[in-house]
Amino acid sequence: MRMECSFTQIHRLSRRSVLLQAGGLTLALAFAARPDAIAQLPNKPPKPFDLHRPNVWVTIGADDRITLISPASEMGQGVMTSIPLLIAEEMDADWNKVKVLQAPNAKAYGNPKFGGAQATGGSQTTRAFFDPLRLVGAQTRNILIASASAMLGAPIDELTTEPNVVVHRATKRKLSYGEIAANGRIPDPIPQVTLTDLKPAADWRYLGKDLPRIDIPSKVDGSACFGTDLLLPGMLHGAVARPPVQGEVPISIDDAAARRVRGVKKIVPLPYGVGVVADDPWAAMKARNALRITWSTRSRAREYSSDQVLTEYQDLASGELGNPLIVVARGDVPSAVRSAFRVMTSTYVSEHVHQATMEPPTATALVSKGRVDVWGPFQEQTVVESLAAEITGTPSEDIAIHTTLLGGGFGRKYESDCALDALSLAMALPDQPVKVIWTREDDTQHGKYRPLEAQFVRVGVDRTGQIVAWHHRIVADSITARYHPEQFKKMGGLDPSVTEGIDFNYDVPGLLGEYVRVDRGLDVGFWRAIGPGYTKFAVECMLDEVAAATGADALAMRLRLLDREPRAQKVLRAAAEMSGWERRPNGAPLGIAYSDAFGSHCAQVAQIEASRETGEIRVRNVWCAVDPGPVIQPGNVEAQIMSGIIFGISHCLHEQINIVNGEVQQSNFNNYRVLRLSEVPEIHVQVLGSPLESPGGIGEAGVPGIGAAIANAFAAGNGGHRLRHYPFVPERVKTALTGED
Repeated sequence: MRMECSFTQIHRLSRRSVLLQAGGLTLALAFAARPDAIAQLPNKPPKPFDLHRPNVWVTIGADDRITLISPASEMGQGVMTSIPLLIAEEMDADWNKVKVLQAPNAKAYGNPKFGGAQATGGSQTTRAFFDPLRLVGAQTRNILIASASAMLGAPIDELTTEPNVVVHRATKRKLSYGEIAANGRIPDPIPQVTLTDLKPAADWRYLGKDLPRIDIPSKVDGSACFGTDLLLPGMLHGAVARPPVQGEVPISIDDAAARRVRGVKKIVPLPYGVGVVADDPWAAMKARNALRITWSTRSRAREYSSDQVLTEYQDLASGELGNPLIVVARGDVPSAVRSAFRVMTSTYVSEHVHQATMEPPTATALVSKGRVDVWGPFQEQTVVESLAAEITGTPSEDIAIHTTLLGGGFGRKYESDCALDALSLAMALPDQPVKVIWTREDDTQHGKYRPLEAQFVRVGVDRTGQIVAWHHRIVADSITARYHPEQFKKMGGLDPSVTEGIDFNYDVPGLLGEYVRVDRGLDVGFWRAIGPGYTKFAVECMLDEVAAATGADALAMRLRLLDREPRAQKVLRAAAEMSGWERRPNGAPLGIAYSDAFGSHCAQVAQIEASRETGEIRVRNVWCAVDPGPVIQPGNVEAQIMSGIIFGISHCLHEQINIVNGEVQQSNFNNYRVLRLSEVPEIHVQVLGSPLESPGGIGEAGVPGIGAAIANAFAAGNGGHRLRHYPFVPERVKTALTGED
């Protein structure tokens, strides 16, 4: 079946393929692959020698071209370049001869950090694949050298490699990788590799340098294939009417007007709504809007009003009820608080926020006899595959998930709701592909928002102003309870995706972090930076409050508390130097914040302006220093940090989803406010790598600290008045300026 846009191809293995073990992954290396031996969209990698499905990473063609597989979804974070580079670096591939393809759905491509699920998120891709895929590359190189040794009649220890070439040092004879692939033999035994066999950072040819990203050219010339671009022969289009309140179901359906719309093929009642299938998307949406549906009124979400729930959460956070679960406990915090010279408390809250991806959810499904295909911009292929198996009754091995480029993910495309739409409608019209594209209104009003939450922080200090106890309680619903209920049960009701960031690396004698889960019947979901997106707001603002109350400099206090964290101190000092922190005059609207989230150290200083007349805050400058450990591509790290900062500014100044009696009040960008281009500040980023450390994540690392830096800058420039409620909309800013915060 021909597609109008091509986004993924997977190579077949020749009969001379071999399975290799490298770093806990299985490598299938294809020798003697012909230049034309590239299959279009097979549903699975093949099974050489009838063994288990391999993890196919490398194909070397006789034409000297190398095909590498990218296991993660490309949503603008650059993983289609950075992750295959790990293999290319260690195998000494010529990057100019490398082609990168998106992985199909297969267990072997699963992310080790997610228990083997094929998923992209949580800034876990580089952290998961950094060592295993370098081992894959190193082992591939050793196999090529061993094969060349037999072909040249030269000892292995006299051979080395240059890009795509094995070289005999003494005679300067050379064999290209393509020649070895065409004429060589798989060595027996297969060479084994360990971490000690990997190149030292000083010898890296590609890593640590800026190379053009694989995904950019097609995005520039328009040939890139996003989920919305997909066109298949005979494709139909679907739209789904959803209830105004989450969890309601259709009681009665009057579809007379909808059936009169030209192009309508079928009206499909669904357990959660009503679907329409038509010749084109406009007919499908027109007919969808013409449906007259009576909805049930039994959903628990009808009792959900976000303002009221937030008040309840604040009471729970600061009170003694709620049966909190312990997230982290170091030292005897209750005793330390009782004996403290001074105790300070504050409550921080944040509203629901929406991912608001530029490309709304979309999916295409084709259900045929014995086979199911699903195309779309997915972050969680394993979940989509399981959903397809459940709905259609098709075995997983006969289900193909084709991942397109993502026009933004931010956790929204972890959800499979649009894939459910496409599969359900395709089931009603077998052998015909059905494509569903949600409208902006569909997505805004029927999303999986970041949890609304309240955080209560109690800090005890001694007579010298040193922190002796830190008590941090967060009240929120759980994401994991809905998304991975078995995992939630195994963790005893804890949810790291909600509480991450409470267990910080500041050196305080007593630390108690608690979680109170409150289920009010509204589904919540993942959002870029997840827990640290708000927990770091509370931590970093409270530190500022303690510094101000004890007469300490905010930077000096952090440096002292991070005395055992040299990398943290390094980024703090760098950000401070960039911003002129030490030279700032009294009352300068500069605020500082630090985050250790996602394994990366990130310090930010924000400079703001706040209008007393309008209550509007404008961020003028942000200085940021980041240490993600080994730096694969410095320019991309800088770009991701900038992206995270802009994302964070948008949510802390503007974004909120309000829900009244279960109904979402926002519908589009006219009333779900995001940062405008004209509001973006000057952003200055310094990337400070630590090549000998473990890699950190970078796609979300810029988000957690920026809101706290802005809030701290506001306090510095406005007589210590505090902002403790995301977002900092004008009404809240004016209230804070009156001293009622």
